[in-house]
Amino acid sequence: MRTLLVVHHTPSPSTRELLEAVLAGANDPEIDGVEVRAVPALGATVPDVLAADGYLFGTTANFGYMSGALKHFFDTVYYPCLDAVAGRPYGLWVHGNNDTAGAVSSVRRLATGLGLVQAAADLEVTGPIDAGVREQGYELGGTVAVTVSGAL
Repeated sequence: MRTLLVVHHTPSPSTRELLEAVLAGANDPEIDGVEVRAVPALGATVPDVLAADGYLFGTTANFGYMSGALKHFFDTVYYPCLDAVAGRPYGLWVHGNNDTAGAVSSVRRLATGLGLVQAAADLEVTGPIDAGVREQGYELGGTVAVTVSGAL
């Protein structure tokens, strides 16, 4: 079985809703052969990253950057995982009150440095979570999970 690691920082009700939508999509019953593991950014470790076949990253946009928790995750795993994860797929969702560009850009730079391959368009959300946003989160989770499964 292949593993999709979901590394997230979800301190608010809005980011929690996004996480739940992404996890629902990643765990869609029609997707076979993928175990989904959700781990808070401050708890994710090098062994978690090395054991995974693909990744979903979720963060708040804080002062034009990813959350400190997700930054800490990348600081911890970047060099130990550098040559081992190249070519693995990833997806990203970011929630901000008014801007997500800096947070998205910073995660993309790190993912590119690790050699990860973007499996789906970034989900950038400002403001409240509605049914349309939840559907986009579901699609993001499902797309990355199907990519990890090898069905695409």
